Amino acid sequence: MERLSLKIRGIVQGVGFRPFIHKLVGSYGLQGYIKNTSSGVELELEGERAELERFVRDVPEKAPKLAVIESVEPEYSEELVGFTGFEIRQSKREASRNTLISPDICICDDCLRELFTPTDRRYRYPFINCTNCGPRFTIIKDVPYDRIKTSMGAFPMCPDCDREYHDIEDRRYHAQPDCCPVCGPRVFFLDRDGREIPGDAIETARRAVKAGEIIAVKGLGGMHLACRADDAGITMELRRRKQRDEKPFAVMCRDAAAARRICELDADEERVLTGFRRPIVLLKKRGGAELGHVSENGYVGVMLPYTPLHYLLFGNDIDMLIMTSANLSDTPIMYKNNEALEKLRGIADGFLLHDRDIQTRCDDSLCWVLDGREYFARRSRGYVPFPVKLEDSRTRILACGAEQKASFCLSKEDYIFPSQHIGDLKNYETLENYEAQIAHFERLFDIAPRAVACDLHPDYMSTEYAERLAKRDGIPLIRVQHHHAHMAACMADNRLTGEAIGLVWDGTGYGTDGTSWGAECLAGGYSGFERLGSIRPIPLIGGDRAVKESFRVAYVLLSAAGCGADGIESADALRAQLEAGLNCPLSSGMGRLFDGIAAIIGIKERCSYEGQGAVLLEAAAECGIDARYTVTLEGEPLRFDWREMIREIVRDKSLGVPAGVVAAKFMNTLIDVGTAQCRYAREKTGLTHIVLSGGSFQNMYIMRRLPARLRGECFEVYHHSRVSANDEGLSLGQLMIAQYALENGQY
Repeated sequence: MERLSLKIRGIVQGVGFRPFIHKLVGSYGLQGYIKNTSSGVELELEGERAELERFVRDVPEKAPKLAVIESVEPEYSEELVGFTGFEIRQSKREASRNTLISPDICICDDCLRELFTPTDRRYRYPFINCTNCGPRFTIIKDVPYDRIKTSMGAFPMCPDCDREYHDIEDRRYHAQPDCCPVCGPRVFFLDRDGREIPGDAIETARRAVKAGEIIAVKGLGGMHLACRADDAGITMELRRRKQRDEKPFAVMCRDAAAARRICELDADEERVLTGFRRPIVLLKKRGGAELGHVSENGYVGVMLPYTPLHYLLFGNDIDMLIMTSANLSDTPIMYKNNEALEKLRGIADGFLLHDRDIQTRCDDSLCWVLDGREYFARRSRGYVPFPVKLEDSRTRILACGAEQKASFCLSKEDYIFPSQHIGDLKNYETLENYEAQIAHFERLFDIAPRAVACDLHPDYMSTEYAERLAKRDGIPLIRVQHHHAHMAACMADNRLTGEAIGLVWDGTGYGTDGTSWGAECLAGGYSGFERLGSIRPIPLIGGDRAVKESFRVAYVLLSAAGCGADGIESADALRAQLEAGLNCPLSSGMGRLFDGIAAIIGIKERCSYEGQGAVLLEAAAECGIDARYTVTLEGEPLRFDWREMIREIVRDKSLGVPAGVVAAKFMNTLIDVGTAQCRYAREKTGLTHIVLSGGSFQNMYIMRRLPARLRGECFEVYHHSRVSANDEGLSLGQLMIAQYALENGQY
């Protein structure tokens, strides 16, 4: 007989891990205890050495599907305590906290079956959950993960739930959010004036939706606005009320079969769509699907129900609902009842709410499926706060991200914790949420940053925050060039060390020369970079106005190429401003080139949301087009001179070549440009690894062609899968660059 002391780190709280251990111990005849700690779980067991060793081997192999075991640390001793039986002991709070926290996950099959079983005591109860499913991150106040430290602390268990909670044979054994209609949260429906409507709240909401009303629905991480998706008139009314004229809406389908009726769905996409994380998956529209009122491009964002309340709302006769985040323009998703009632007045006709507080707002995740894995446009609910794990230990650093699609990262030992989607840092409300989330992560994961990293841009709110923090705490401030951070983020995403070629295409980023960059071919690593490729700079008439008024970019492209600007809005005024050089900053942004081409060929001259021109170009592009335009490359860095391409596009347009063919030829040309610049970078550096990052690589026409083309040129190609390719992911790169600088005494 020997005694085993066992420490297990990872996501081992809130996922049924202690009940699993209790049952496993019983099968080996071992005695002892388990308890949650601030670092994970801790066990003391006594039994025969061979059985103890077999137990240690079996833990990671047989653990619950939601558990993620990062380390198992056994110590054996011949000194026995003399345990009798096995118990789950009171959680232990330690001075240093290293536990991981599970993301929120969808309702499991067992709970879903009970939800619709009339004889079950939780029949139609919208908060049914067990150790295998339900809310996690969005209800946690602090660790260890015990009920009192969550929103469920306000709901003491009734005798029946308490009995389940202490029954090792029950799957709700030690399920912290366990509850029922007797003791748990309640759902209620309020009319547009905030008066509660008596009766079955969910049935009242269902009737309202079926009658064509728009309702606010409180979910796991915030509020949605929901309405029928099969009625263009209702959808357009939602657009009018929400002041969202053209940006696509997400759709929630009852099941995969309903999604398949409107979208193409392959095996990998169905696996992600139906998985327990339940992101919004961007799927190609099925031919003939009448979804123009939902999405103006070739994709529609689809998710499946992930809470019991969602399933009840669908019932047996609703197949598809618009389900879009409830927020006002450029502000965070709403998550408090009183806030929704105040700010959604005039937008929502009714409110399906409940009294379980959301501690942390968290938008739905949004992704494509690329090479069998999630390819994020937004990494949030279902994935956060799961960390990026790297092999070596690192300093505790806060990386503050950029301005658009703001995020942050915090590091501790071999973990990096990327935040959930925050939004664009353009107003006080978003900044307040950003700062609150940083404080929450620091508390949950016990991280006091010893350095802070930020973007080079002096006017970003994230940069200003980093400067204040560094000054207040007396810690190093490390400024990182935007596209270098993108490259480093993709390297870290793929666990690359050393150096690589970075093809980084996006809309804008502050360059080391004070101009706006955005179509960059870089070479380097965490230590630094060399700029080896770009595009001919584009003067942006009116500065930021050119981002939304893309006819301004079209005028510049046409003028530079020696083409007439007939039909371009305000051409005379633009000519005068350009000739005077008044507020015409230079940009090498790939996003601006997309915008200009979309305007030239008549697809979009004014953009109502970021990247709209590029999205519509991709949607318009015809498949099977192999033609391309002339690629002219010159200088150092090797720049793509787009003027000949513009002349050829204008010629095609005059000959009546369809816009879809022009769009495909344009993107084929960009694939040629990227390939040629990477070949040049290889000749200069000898590097063969390529990382692809930046918001322009959310173009699936390019992403389903460029990597294959580069591999055909004998490159090893890597793209994102653990963080977003857009600016939301670059805080990871900032952190890695800052870490290198600190390790090498640069700060």
